[in-house]
Amino acid sequence: MSKPMTKTQLVAALAEDMGADKKTAGAALDALCGLIAKEVADGGAVTLPGVGKIYCRERPERMVRNPATGETFPKPADRVVKVTVAKALKDSVNA
Repeated sequence: MSKPMTKTQLVAALAEDMGADKKTAGAALDALCGLIAKEVADGGAVTLPGVGKIYCRERPERMVRNPATGETFPKPADRVVKVTVAKALKDSVNA
């Protein structure tokens, strides 16, 4: 398994594909990440065509257990970010 792509490598590849400089590509990536974070934090969802859907899901209050002591206690309701991978991406990986 190869190492994950770093942000610097991603910006360089994006700049090459866009035919732009790294500064422009970095700004575009930062803007996209900011928009996604804001939309998901507000309870919305973002669909990236060919990649998947990023959304926020509510989790109800539940009982959890401390594995060190065995003590059970209630964990308050919270929200988690979920990603559903697009079928096109799954198919391209398995092709």
